[in-house]
Amino acid sequence: MPAGRASDAPFACDEVVVIGGGCYGRWYTQQLDRAVRAGAAHIGRVIVVDRDSTCRVLAERATFTALTLDVAVASWGEFLRPWLDEVVERGERGPTRMLVPSPLMPHLLLEWLEARAQTRWPARAVHVVPLEAATGGAVPPVPWQRSAPDARHYVSFAEWMCPINCIEPSTCPKTRGPRDWSMPAALTGWLPTAQGGELPLRGPIIFPCLHRTWGVGMIDAAAIRAADATLASAAADGPARVLVGSVSHCHGALGVLHVG
Repeated sequence: MPAGRASDAPFACDEVVVIGGGCYGRWYTQQLDRAVRAGAAHIGRVIVVDRDSTCRVLAERATFTALTLDVAVASWGEFLRPWLDEVVERGERGPTRMLVPSPLMPHLLLEWLEARAQTRWPARAVHVVPLEAATGGAVPPVPWQRSAPDARHYVSFAEWMCPINCIEPSTCPKTRGPRDWSMPAALTGWLPTAQGGELPLRGPIIFPCLHRTWGVGMIDAAAIRAADATLASAAADGPARVLVGSVSHCHGALGVLHVG
């Protein structure tokens, strides 16, 4: 069975957005093209987002002949914010959509939720606070983690370098043992114990990146809509702090969104 295929049923989606047109984005685009060629996927359109008009995907565009491919020359945030807003506003009536994040991108989905909160509650203070400040020093029970100067917090179950084409299978390619961990479950289970800050820590809002076809991990539009609804509910009646994570089974970028 090809990498990323969970069953014999082909992956189907109206629109797939790939963040980045460099080495990672080029690899993802190549894999989607191969999946369509093999009949493992049916994709209406692929949009690759990169601010560089000479990025690799644009340079090699003619080689991806199985895809209906567009390249949006824009910064990631510039493209994503209206795209994510539209995903929420059109709801389930809209086309089926998926987002392919880049391993090197900032926590763009947290930035989008921050902007949504500022628009929804213009008179309230909205900002990201450091994880340990929000939890009274508690951190997730994972073997590797780092806090960044911009108040983001990065976590991983891997203490080694993982290849780009790892699909996080049930048997870990590095340890040769069972992958008995999953970041969404770990964060959900940890949250009730992480309540040492000045406000209860709500959530978690999780954007799960799951491998859909031929080694390409994607975030479903349903998770994007659910995230917006969870934030709206959590902060509707007063100040709130919400844990937000863009995660796969093994890795994640976290942030705590404060709405005053």
